[in-house]
Amino acid sequence: MSSKRTFAGIPEEFGDYNNASAVLIPVPYDGTSTWGKGADMGPEAFLHAAENMELYDIETDSEPFRIGVFLDEPVHEKSTPESMTDAVRERVSKHLEDGKFVTMFGGEHSVSIGAMQAYAKKYNDLTVVQIDAHADLRESYMGSACNHACALHWASKNTNLIQVGIRSMDTCELEHMDMRQTFFAHDIAADREDHWMNDVCSMLTDNVYITIDLDGFDPSIMPSTGTPEPGGLGWYQVLRLLRKINRKANVVGFDIVELKPVDLDKSSDFLAAKLYYKLLAYSFDQGAQ
Repeated sequence: MSSKRTFAGIPEEFGDYNNASAVLIPVPYDGTSTWGKGADMGPEAFLHAAENMELYDIETDSEPFRIGVFLDEPVHEKSTPESMTDAVRERVSKHLEDGKFVTMFGGEHSVSIGAMQAYAKKYNDLTVVQIDAHADLRESYMGSACNHACALHWASKNTNLIQVGIRSMDTCELEHMDMRQTFFAHDIAADREDHWMNDVCSMLTDNVYITIDLDGFDPSIMPSTGTPEPGGLGWYQVLRLLRKINRKANVVGFDIVELKPVDLDKSSDFLAAKLYYKLLAYSFDQGAQ
């Protein structure tokens, strides 16, 4: 009889639900993407890469898996964008009620809507930090408010939304964007001293949820995503921001989305796996330097 699959192949004692501090929910959904299809294959590619990843984090001198990471069953609901959103919200809410640190791996960015709704219900002072190439602020797109192009619209009206790395949007999104809390990629590139990171941290409330669309990274290091945009963020640049956020506030959960795996590029899969592991390291090691 085979053992139950665990995140990164960690020993079963660390993957047991009762012992785990964190829960990982895969959401292999790609129902509303409009160009590069394949994000529904992202969770499996991410998990496979994680199973071949070293589990000691040099920077924090820790093995983050020791906090316990339960790999949940995937959310497979895909009959409509709205039903998928409801299913994600219900799943996340269940784990939050159990006191878990809930994380998620998509799938396209619409999967984040339900998770953010669940977190906002638990934390009435929630900040959402979005790292992304796209604003995702449309009120509705292709007949649904649960479209990937609308992924942050709900958060813009119901949470303290901070957007980082934006470099592609439609004019209809301007009315929903708070320019004071939007950090465009071209402005970030011009800030050689990274003062913008301190500005981000000055806008945080006590509790923070992080949602990372992998196209926020520059496509030179993250090509395997549905809608790549030139001029994105660098690996260590993003890690510095994530460290600062964790030192400033209480990160209560996070998601990573929009990995569209391709056969000729496995580096993107490993970037996603490493990013997830770094986020765990920072979230449970507040003293990370």
